[in-house]
Amino acid sequence: LAYMRLALNPSDDEAFKRVVNYPKRGIGKTTIDKILLTADGHGISIWEAMAKVALHQGTVTKLAQFKKLIHAMRQKAQTTDAYTTAVYISKASGVYDLLRSDSTIEGMNRLANVNALLDGIKEFVEDDEAAVDGDASDKSLSAYIQNIALLTDMDEQTEDKDFVSLMSVHAAKGLEFSSIFLVGLEENLFPSFLAKGDPDAIEEERRLFYVAITRAKKHLTLSFANSRYQYGSLRYNEISRFLDEIPEDHLIETAPVGFAISGRPVPDYQSAGLAARLKKQKSRNPKTQSYPDFEQSPSELIQQGMRVLHQKFGPGRVTRLDGHLDNRVATIQFEEIDVNPTRRIMLRFAKLQILDA
Repeated sequence: LAYMRLALNPSDDEAFKRVVNYPKRGIGKTTIDKILLTADGHGISIWEAMAKVALHQGTVTKLAQFKKLIHAMRQKAQTTDAYTTAVYISKASGVYDLLRSDSTIEGMNRLANVNALLDGIKEFVEDDEAAVDGDASDKSLSAYIQNIALLTDMDEQTEDKDFVSLMSVHAAKGLEFSSIFLVGLEENLFPSFLAKGDPDAIEEERRLFYVAITRAKKHLTLSFANSRYQYGSLRYNEISRFLDEIPEDHLIETAPVGFAISGRPVPDYQSAGLAARLKKQKSRNPKTQSYPDFEQSPSELIQQGMRVLHQKFGPGRVTRLDGHLDNRVATIQFEEIDVNPTRRIMLRFAKLQILDA
């Protein structure tokens, strides 16, 4: 994120200090202190101060290479979308390769965090739903950074002490809470794809699942996503085998997006509804669900009344079109969405296949 901020604003001193020698490029603390002193003395940014400090030729060359790197990132940010820029920054900076070379658990977790960040940016760029307010058509890195900055500001301004604690299953060991929300109950996530094909590893994941659900004293909510971005692609994972292993009489369907567990049996009509839902989802052919034969149709051909296919929301009918040229927005009634099936989709960014007129 500091690299992204510096690419957008070279005068961001905090971002500069964070990345000027990460990954290590031979620009030591003594050099940085000299630049900081010069910046303070002249009342200028660190970026500007680099040109005013007397340094050894080798250090000058390294700083010049760093400036060239940031300039390239800046140019990328001005000409491409946020995701393309972010992937370029992660690789050009050397951060991605540095984390990939670290085979420790901590290193793998850091790499997973970077991938999660990139997936979030990919989702931001490919989100084709029209915003209720604000400009949802700006997919630049600047727009993304502004978006997360606004969210962070809102978090910092709140005085509400009623909040959710986020932690990994490992970090929750030995702790108990009145309510627990366990998310991501999907194959390849929990259990992890790294455990596939290894019975011992699957058993270890099952033990972790037991640890997770027994952290709850009163309420336990389990959820999974029908689709999510992973490694820059929209993926459709099956429901976790661990959810299937819980006896049905301990499951209560609370909403179309998730399930809750209590220590008491549930009425037959509730468990039957859940069992049917699970059975239906498991019986789906993953290939069908991920639409391997999807072919995007030109957005200018989309007309009111057409039946279309969306890679994320599935099939639906175009009920209305608003706007002109590049700003057209389609209102689509989707067939397989239980909650809020009507979505407003920006055709400029939409990936839709015309099924029939």
